[in-house]
Amino acid sequence: MSLLPQQLAAVIRGGITAAQAAGELPAFALPPLRIDRPKRPEMGDYASAAALQINKQVGKPPLEVAKIIAARLPTSELIDSVEVVPPGFINIRLSEAWLRMQVEHLIAAGDRAFQSSDAAGRTAQVEYVSANPTGPLSVHRIRGGVLGDTVANLLEVIGYTVTREYYFNDAGQQMNKLGESVRARYLEILGQDAAFPEGGYKGLYIRMIAATIYAFKGDSLRDASGDQFRQIAATAIIERIKLSMRRVNIRHNLFFNESSLYSENAVWDTVQALRDRGYAYDQDGAVWFKSSALGDEKDRVIVKRTGDPTYRLPDMAYHKNKLDRGFDLVVDVFGADHAATAPQVLLGVRALGYDPSTVRTIIHQMVELVEGGESRRMSTRRGDFVELDELIDDVGADAVRFFMLAQSPNTAMNFDVDLARSQGDENPVYRIQSAHVRCAGIMRKAAEKGLDDEGADLNHLGAEELKFLRKIIEIPEMIERAISDMSPQAAAFFALDLAGAFHPLYDRVRVLSDQEGIPLEIQKARLRFYRACKVVFKRLLSLMGMSAPEVMERREDSGKNKAEAETVEE
Repeated sequence: MSLLPQQLAAVIRGGITAAQAAGELPAFALPPLRIDRPKRPEMGDYASAAALQINKQVGKPPLEVAKIIAARLPTSELIDSVEVVPPGFINIRLSEAWLRMQVEHLIAAGDRAFQSSDAAGRTAQVEYVSANPTGPLSVHRIRGGVLGDTVANLLEVIGYTVTREYYFNDAGQQMNKLGESVRARYLEILGQDAAFPEGGYKGLYIRMIAATIYAFKGDSLRDASGDQFRQIAATAIIERIKLSMRRVNIRHNLFFNESSLYSENAVWDTVQALRDRGYAYDQDGAVWFKSSALGDEKDRVIVKRTGDPTYRLPDMAYHKNKLDRGFDLVVDVFGADHAATAPQVLLGVRALGYDPSTVRTIIHQMVELVEGGESRRMSTRRGDFVELDELIDDVGADAVRFFMLAQSPNTAMNFDVDLARSQGDENPVYRIQSAHVRCAGIMRKAAEKGLDDEGADLNHLGAEELKFLRKIIEIPEMIERAISDMSPQAAAFFALDLAGAFHPLYDRVRVLSDQEGIPLEIQKARLRFYRACKVVFKRLLSLMGMSAPEVMERREDSGKNKAEAETVEE
């Protein structure tokens, strides 16, 4: 289904072509017509500047052109009225009957509300998290996981078939140091002196892996190589990472092994392909990528003098692999450490003969946990980091997801643990989820009283309910913008804004209140409306990977007794 602005643009286009057929406007090819929202609600729900767009082709004052178009608009169930205002805008007010119909459409759609087929038949690959399996998943890395998973959710809403992918870095020097670190700790358990590798990993988890190996293998690996320990450690760590991701509702369809790029010779085939196309050359014992020919400030080394590839080369080979799989869209979600190299990799994609515009990149900045005004930095290598599991245990999975999503990826993030842990209206997670809880509470109370909303006459909905419906119908536009701009945080912003509009409405527009003597037909219409609102909040929470509780239960705070479960109902 087309977005509402697109449907309105089609109506305006119909008015222009009708005026052309009647000889009131000259014949010419129409440009894409813009439909915007007016700055002030009293100006209407939408506005068209079509008369200003085609003014030069018509040769008449825009205000006169707008009046001609407005007079020729075809009948549409979407539109209640139009108004022409200087210097030539056509302000559009939506039909209240059409708005009321959206209540039934939302209820019928349920968990597929706002689903469209705009991208049906198209495929997308989204790579996210992809943390090196050198340690447990840290708080910083999960920011990219939440962003990527939400992008994948949004793409699926508009019809993409999405492959959610984790680039499993099981090769390279960092992994070698992991193996040597575990080997050294294992030999320590055996009572042997073992030199700890320079720049090795010193976290407690390294000792735990070594202890687990000893518990199962005894001293049988006394003479094993670092590579054997690397394989054992990588397997253990990636399984732990998967469990941690599952706790925050992050999933992947595919774990792509970096080592396969070497075993299948893809890395060296990429070097040869660059040579064949004139973009790789030898100098000073190294192989260079001639990226300056593509606008880079200088050429880049892709194979060191030692014969080892730099990080750019396997990334180029991996992106070649992605595009060879035929995806229509590729989305990379990277940490700030990729900010400099990601553009260079895309230059490599271009040098290999692929269209780099197929690839969209989201770079997210670092995360710092802030509690009591103090922050703590994280380093997997030193072992001085906060694990994702620890944060989930503290503030809950939903809070982790929302707070990681609710800021622009380009901004360094301070994760306010105190706010995320709080259980009142100041916590945005509580505000959004309690909107769904309130709708669920109304449904329960209505069922207890035997109130049925089937066949409700929605003509009894008032101005406040219609105003809220006008806000709801913006959701498909929000989804489209979030995908177009690669700004998944838009879902969090919108959900919080919608919840902010809902709670005052809930306080004023009651369903079950004998004291006010609300007529039965109005009760039924309002109940139907809140049923649709429940669908909307559940869908928004689902897009963000969050739960939609039926009852708001208070979590146990450290140092406090667990509060009784709270249900927000009429």
